[in-house]
Amino acid sequence: MAYVISDACVSCGSCADACPMGAISQGDSQYVIDANTCIDCGSCADTCPTGAISQG
Repeated sequence: MAYVISDACVSCGSCADACPMGAISQGDSQYVIDANTCIDCGSCADTCPTGAISQG
């Protein structure tokens, strides 16, 4: 199951930089994860300073 980003996201971009698949991009109000590209590696969650990323 792909990771998801909650409203706690502050749009710092650290998750996008950490994603080896390029599955994370800037959305309208926060970053979003493309569930079809996400490989569930957890790299994004490990780098999120606000803990806004979890398995969906």
